[in-house]
Amino acid sequence: MSSSSAATSQIRQMSNFILQEAHEKANELRVRTEHDFNLEKQTLIHKAKLDVVKEFEGKAKEEEVKARIQKSSEVGASRVSKMKYRSTLLAQLLSSATQRCGLVSSDANYSSLLKALIVQCLIKIEENSVTIYVRSEDVPKCEAVLPSAIQEFKAIMKQKAGVDLKPDVTLNGDGGKHLSKETGGGVIATADQGRIVCDNTMKARLELVYEELLPSIRAILFPEGQ
Repeated sequence: MSSSSAATSQIRQMSNFILQEAHEKANELRVRTEHDFNLEKQTLIHKAKLDVVKEFEGKAKEEEVKARIQKSSEVGASRVSKMKYRSTLLAQLLSSATQRCGLVSSDANYSSLLKALIVQCLIKIEENSVTIYVRSEDVPKCEAVLPSAIQEFKAIMKQKAGVDLKPDVTLNGDGGKHLSKETGGGVIATADQGRIVCDNTMKARLELVYEELLPSIRAILFPEGQ
């Protein structure tokens, strides 16, 4: 009986020990589970925060890029508008100068100018056989000054180069090939069946002067920073 009681007591102790061990393990498991859960929760919360921050930064950057694009577009549009305005102003200036240049042909000294332009063409073109073209209304004036222009050209070549030339210079006789009124007057000289051309019209001379003065014109019309 004593042995049975001892055995029962030992079994009870072992049972208590096992139950206590089970409770401790269960408690340890609960603590660990809570710890893991809290850790996972904190990790998820931290990740969510990072995602929110990342999304916010992405949207902020996207808005910044949009703002830069918008600003760039506005600046580009402003530059295009300014360039168009300047081009229009320069075109108006050239048009006005062209109209005034056309008044030269009505001046009393226009015949002398025609003569000087013819001489200049003959020197530049460096050919013996030359055809002179003028506007239809300038034909009489050109006929009047052409002989003296040829003589002046020959005298210049004799003095400067020491050569006696006998140039064959004729005035265009084809009415369909007279210069247009848009040239503003002046002359065009051709040689070698039209392959060599010297344009000494008022329009051509104005455009040449305009191109040479364009930097100065821009500086006057559009000061730096305006």
